[in-house]
Amino acid sequence: MSHAARINLFTLAPSALKAMVNLSQTVKQGALGPRLVELVNLRVSQQNGCGVCVDMHWRDLIKQGADPRHLNSVAAWRESPFFSERERAALAWADAVNALPHRDDTDAAWPALREHFSDGEIAELGYTIAVIRGWNAINLSLRNPIPVEPPAGM
Repeated sequence: MSHAARINLFTLAPSALKAMVNLSQTVKQGALGPRLVELVNLRVSQQNGCGVCVDMHWRDLIKQGADPRHLNSVAAWRESPFFSERERAALAWADAVNALPHRDDTDAAWPALREHFSDGEIAELGYTIAVIRGWNAINLSLRNPIPVEPPAGM
């Protein structure tokens, strides 16, 4: 696969780009908190194979003070001792929703989600998963490469 972007996404369709950025920022400022949102973003991006997003969300979590060893185990969160029951419920839901429509595991993930999240938080988690899936699809389809040097401030 080429490591060159097909087009420069960040200079085209500015209104749509702004809306995606705004949704991404909104969910980080919501009831879930930035750490949980970033864990979900990292997990969904791992599943979808989006290197740009894996790199970005790993770096965001490191800036928040996350332990790199804990982050390395996100891909194997079910076997890892580093996640709270609330984080596990969110990660299970993210896995189930991200698998749609090819597989529907939402019934299995729903009881734990209801135990740890309010209706409003579940809605925010849905938007979190939707926006990161969108970013993954855009970055993968346009072949946006992982920057060798992250942008300033990121």
